[in-house]
Amino acid sequence: MNQPLRGKIALVAGATRGAGRGIAVELGAAGATVYGSGRTTREQRSEYDRPESIEDTAELVTAAGGEGIAVRADHAAPADVEELVARIEREQGRLDLLVNDLGGENLTDWNKPVWEHSLDIGLRRLRVGIEAHLITSHFALRLLSRTPGGLVVELTDGTSEYNERYRGELGAFFDVTKIAASRMAFGLAEELRPHGSTAVAVTPGWLRSEMMLELFGVTEQNWREATEPHFGISETPRFVGRGVAAMAADPEVSRWAGRTLSSIELARFYEFTDVDGSRPDSWRYITEVVEAGLPEDVTGYR
Repeated sequence: MNQPLRGKIALVAGATRGAGRGIAVELGAAGATVYGSGRTTREQRSEYDRPESIEDTAELVTAAGGEGIAVRADHAAPADVEELVARIEREQGRLDLLVNDLGGENLTDWNKPVWEHSLDIGLRRLRVGIEAHLITSHFALRLLSRTPGGLVVELTDGTSEYNERYRGELGAFFDVTKIAASRMAFGLAEELRPHGSTAVAVTPGWLRSEMMLELFGVTEQNWREATEPHFGISETPRFVGRGVAAMAADPEVSRWAGRTLSSIELARFYEFTDVDGSRPDSWRYITEVVEAGLPEDVTGYR
């Protein structure tokens, strides 16, 4: 088996489910040791009240060929993050990859202007999507910057081109948070450059996450039976995971410094596919088909 990340140490912050889990598993498949953190364990759930746990993710990482290590941590609590990074330093002596996948994806008051949007939900979105990212980088990059070749990946929603528009249906708090992820990647790339490391932002397309599958009443095995319009363009969390793993194994990863990249861009450059052998081009499809009001037709888009 080709495992280009054997011996590399990764921290995936927010690895419980969705893109974080998909990234952690693909890093494991490439041979990495992956610390997967989150707030839901088998004994205690977060307010999301979902069954996925960090222990499940760690087992999937190990089964894929890496070493999965589950760590319960609230990344909005500095003491938790400081303790987590100290543990990684104590056990591994290095950190090669940080993935910030902390978003609070259900923290949105849909289709409401800022003055009608729940302030509690909005501020929580900012705390999870911006503050927790910076808390994590504050502690983790002290360790990562010691070894040249390190990589930081900030997960966002939307390509730079797509996010030139206002994401009004999701509200001002969401819009600001996702733009901030791209800006954080840009700034961190500048700060890491003298240390021989880099940072990028990455967006998946329409993610076929556990929550989305449940919402549409299907599973990964029969997802094409979903009646939701345009769900045919969706992609698994493993697709963006393969992109992150490919970048982490690229000795010239600094070519992407400070940029915001999509899963389809990475798939084309590094020549990989989603688990079904396709390459879903979600953002082009959303622009050319969904927003144009055309009927579902993924021909030429996956």
